[in-house]
Amino acid sequence: MLGFTKKELVLMKKLNTPAKVQDFLNKLQFNFEEKGETLKSPILALKARQAHCFEGALLGAYILSLQGFTPYLMHLKATKEDFDHVVAPFKVEKYWGALSKTNHAVLRYREPIYRNIRELAMSYFHEYFLNNGEKTLRQYSALLNLNTLKKNWGISPKDLWSIDKKLDKIQHYNIVPQSYIKKLRKSDKVEIKAGEITEFKKY
Repeated sequence: MLGFTKKELVLMKKLNTPAKVQDFLNKLQFNFEEKGETLKSPILALKARQAHCFEGALLGAYILSLQGFTPYLMHLKATKEDFDHVVAPFKVEKYWGALSKTNHAVLRYREPIYRNIRELAMSYFHEYFLNNGEKTLRQYSALLNLNTLKKNWGISPKDLWSIDKKLDKIQHYNIVPQSYIKKLRKSDKVEIKAGEITEFKKY
C-alpha cells in the first residue's frame, strides 16, 4: 500500500468542511483519460492532482471521512447516449448535499439543503441533457457507504474497479415515469449553450 506524505495529510486536515473540499476538487485538473480508462484511488488522484467525476467523488468522500463524515457515493444513471455521473453525498444536520467533480458548468456542488437523497438526485435532472436538448437522467442509486469496504481502499495502488461494480449493482430508483419519457420537453437553447462551457481543456 502507498502512504500519504505529511504535506498531503496536513492539506486534507485543513479541508474541514464540504465547501472547502469542493473548492479543492475544482482546482484539480480534469482527467480526460487520454491514456486509457482509470479509476484512481484517492491517494493516486491526490498525487496526480487530477480526477474525473468518479475519482473526484472518491477523493472527496475520503477527505470528508477524515473529518468525521460518512463517505458515500451516489450513481446518477443516464440513457446510453449520455455519460453517467457519480457524486459524493454528505449530510449536515438533517439535510443532504453533494460534492461533484465535473468539467462542465452544470452537475456541480449541491448545498446541504435537501431533505432526502431523492430530492438531491432530482436537483440534477434538468441539468442533464445532450447537445440537442434531450433530457437523459433516468435513475439514481441508493447510497454506497464506503466504510463497508476494505479499510485500505483510500490508499490502494490499483484502480478501484471493484467499487465501480458495487455501485453498478446497488439498488437504483427511477426518476422519470416510463409513461412520461416521450413527453419530456427539450432544454432551451440558452441552457444548451451554457452546458457547453467547460472548465478545463484537453492537452
